[in-house]
Amino acid sequence: MRQHLIGIDSGGTFTDLYCADESGQVVKVLKVSSTPDDPSRALVDALTALGFPAESIATVLHGTTIATNAVIERRGARCALVTTRGFRDVLELGRRDRPSLYGLTGEQRPLIARDQRWEVTERVDHRGQVIVPLDEDQVRRLAIHLDQEGIESVVIAFIHAYANTRHEDRVREIFLEVRPSWDVVTATSVLCEFYEFERTSTAVVQGYLQPLVSRYAKGLIDKLAAFGFHRDILIMQSNGGLTPVTRLANRAAHIVRSGPAAGVVAAAELAADAGYSNVITGDMGGTSFDVAVVIDGRPEVTETTELDFRVPLKIPMIDVHTIGAGGGSIASIDRSGVLQVGPRSAGARPGPVCYGLGGTEPTVTDCNAVLGRINTDKPIGGVGSGHLDLAAARAALGKLGDAMGLGVEQAAAAVLAVVNQTMSGRIRLLSVERGHDPRDFAFVAFGGAGPLHGAALLADVGIGAMIVPPYPGVLCAMGCVIADLRYDFSRTIDKRLDEVDPASLREQFERHLEEGRSQLAQNTALIKDTVATHSIDMCFLGQIHPLRVPVEADWSRAQIEEAFLRQYAGAFGSALENLPIVLVTLRSSVAGVRPRERKEAHDVAAIAAPATTTRPVYFDGWIDTPIYQRSALQAGMWFTGPAIIEQADTTTVLEPGMRCRVDALSNLIVELL
Repeated sequence: MRQHLIGIDSGGTFTDLYCADESGQVVKVLKVSSTPDDPSRALVDALTALGFPAESIATVLHGTTIATNAVIERRGARCALVTTRGFRDVLELGRRDRPSLYGLTGEQRPLIARDQRWEVTERVDHRGQVIVPLDEDQVRRLAIHLDQEGIESVVIAFIHAYANTRHEDRVREIFLEVRPSWDVVTATSVLCEFYEFERTSTAVVQGYLQPLVSRYAKGLIDKLAAFGFHRDILIMQSNGGLTPVTRLANRAAHIVRSGPAAGVVAAAELAADAGYSNVITGDMGGTSFDVAVVIDGRPEVTETTELDFRVPLKIPMIDVHTIGAGGGSIASIDRSGVLQVGPRSAGARPGPVCYGLGGTEPTVTDCNAVLGRINTDKPIGGVGSGHLDLAAARAALGKLGDAMGLGVEQAAAAVLAVVNQTMSGRIRLLSVERGHDPRDFAFVAFGGAGPLHGAALLADVGIGAMIVPPYPGVLCAMGCVIADLRYDFSRTIDKRLDEVDPASLREQFERHLEEGRSQLAQNTALIKDTVATHSIDMCFLGQIHPLRVPVEADWSRAQIEEAFLRQYAGAFGSALENLPIVLVTLRSSVAGVRPRERKEAHDVAAIAAPATTTRPVYFDGWIDTPIYQRSALQAGMWFTGPAIIEQADTTTVLEPGMRCRVDALSNLIVELL
């Protein structure tokens, strides 16, 4: 029986499915409405809609928003924090930051309330020497008390535990002796690095999410078993790699923003195949717009992400910036009479007004429908009764327009202008403000609404070209299918280079590699090769902001020093060669490379594409616009804007003054004339 790989991404409005055969060729794509109360139900709905027998599915690969939503909505476990005496308030102390640039207003909401944070007697110094022994009797009494309090999860975070994990490990043993069913998380098992605030916060995120994610993993396995599927289930992590669902609970913090990471992985690979190594990715779905940057084919990775004010998560994550700008973003007039779009969203329920599912406030999708940019008789995902209620959308926008003194079309155009400016601003933040010239980049537009707005963003920001992949509406699901398995490891050593034996560095890197291989061995998914990369965070003595320097595990001191000085001089113009160099943190990434075919683009002859039909579309006025069916476009075809390109998972808008061509890989390449 023919076997299939199934990628499924759970979004706020739609759950997307991408089905490929074992050679990597796409077989089918589809969208179903999400079920926010239990995302796994929509996953099974998508598999049911696919219509393939469970025996024909080799692997299910899944991107999920359950962890992200739990943090945003504060739906995690009832969790306790156990820490060193004197460090109970580290979550409030944090760094000297504030929620808004101007003024001192704002709210901090720690994931663990202060009355559930407990101090115990122990102390270790920064070299791992025990200064104050652990009071085990006190720990046992505390464990009994927390058991009576109904605590679900316990996080243990001691000062300087990265240098000596013995006390954290012993407290974990005591707590599990008192209650073996507890989820007990030690900070060093999540992040073995210094900076107590970030390490504690990261461990708290893990402990806060672990019971919830564990239940989700079990429920997902049970639902798929009832469907008849008993094979591999892999979950996308925020670092762009996969992990087996059986390991999901222990890596709960690593799946925050897993879906957006999958989209960046797919966008980077598709762009590289098309000949673009530097790209900006723009994923516009129903509730949000996610932006990332890819340099030389590699997505930019951040080590620390702020999930909320003073809730840092310090693990390697693809650097995805998210704003509340999606197809379901609600347009309204604020108290000062200014038009606002988002971050409130209509989501999957009640959805945009035109969906006919109970929504009453106008959204971005309603505006696109009123302006003729989407086909009201063939909505994405087949929502509602199979067509959009244009009259209801016009009525809702009419009320908004009345408040601004505008007609329906002008109000809809104003909403699109505002949301496009919001997205353009975020793109500039990640490109121009970081020293990148947008003209040197291509913009990969995807998500159900990304290609609807991508051309406007292309013109506004001045990006060199736009790529619309063959199946942009389900690109995050595709990213799950093509991603590798990956695990990241780190260890703070904080020693001068001239005091470090290179053999000890090799031993630590080898431990990272062996741990990675051990974790990769816990899944049965086919892995073609194991690849490890290493780096060291380094700085001059007295500095606090290190540079990440790629290294080889067997390098000598001289090679490590040369690499650091070269990178430092490249970053700052010159190196301080007379100062000692400090090795702060050792890092390794271990990837299990999955087999897949990589496509190559070839030149094709250019021919003009014939339009299927025309319809009026609003571009600063109504224009009779050619309509193209994506399935009818062949490699080499080209046409100019204005134009609309329709397909099952999205709609692409080509603005006036633009040219579109179909490349050899069936991507749409859009450029300004």
